[in-house]
Amino acid sequence: MDHCGNVSIPFPFSAREGCYFNETFLVTCNDTHYDPPKPFLTNSTIQITNISQEGQMRVLQFIAKDYYSRNGTRVLYQDPWITVSRGFMVNNTANKFTVIGCDTYAYLFGSRENRNYETGYSSTCDNNDDLVNGSCSGLGYCHMSIPKHVWEVEVTLHSFNNFTNVWDFNNCSYGFRAEESAFNFSTSDLSRLRNVEMLPMVVDWAVGDGTCEEARNNISSYACKRVHSKCYEPANGYGYRCFCQEGYQGNPHTSIMVAKILMNVKIQVSTIVNINVRTYWGVIDVFARKVIMVMGKKWHRLHSQ
Repeated sequence: MDHCGNVSIPFPFSAREGCYFNETFLVTCNDTHYDPPKPFLTNSTIQITNISQEGQMRVLQFIAKDYYSRNGTRVLYQDPWITVSRGFMVNNTANKFTVIGCDTYAYLFGSRENRNYETGYSSTCDNNDDLVNGSCSGLGYCHMSIPKHVWEVEVTLHSFNNFTNVWDFNNCSYGFRAEESAFNFSTSDLSRLRNVEMLPMVVDWAVGDGTCEEARNNISSYACKRVHSKCYEPANGYGYRCFCQEGYQGNPHTSIMVAKILMNVKIQVSTIVNINVRTYWGVIDVFARKVIMVMGKKWHRLHSQ
């Protein structure tokens, strides 16, 4: 398995030329500007923090920001966007579109399937006491779900009165689509988020752009042709994914599959000893202390044909 800095890169992704499933799974490991190195999706600026073999990838995305001076003049504005290749989709269950501010309305624009979409939300409050930690009431903070099949998103921020009525305690707004579990609203976020540039977002990935049945018709490019590897079609997006049959663990896209075999070896001993437990699959070394029941685990590696 490849690595870039602290991030593992499982196949079908790879940071090595010619070792990825196709070019959409290329990972660029930037060791020129970062120490430790940081991985980016293909040749983009989308930074990867985690890739799972279950079809999800975590990336970092910029926060939209809108700042005003006391006289109502806009002094800073950021409206970030992201576009991913076909086969990748913004996860519609783990992520939320979040809006923070007491004189704010925001829009989430994007593309889903083969058409555009747009949604929005407003967030207002009259004083700092209206804000409640963790409460999505529309008073200074709220979030909403993102639809399925989204591959492009952009956040824009706007103000009703340029924060002139609430400037004493709030002169800025924020908007982002990010992993819900990575953000828990606090009243201090009205100022704290000034120093936060990026938050994690979950992206779903799949192989190819056809169904399992269509993919099987082209065995040379079919990704799930390994023994004990099966195909399924994700609910969000196009393409298909591979998974291991029950009782097997590992990367279903590679030629090596791991069977997880749990053997309950319970041994009662009176002193500290080293016991060799012989099984069909090999020998387990068990170290035991007096009147301790010990369970041994063994992993058996199988080579697919």
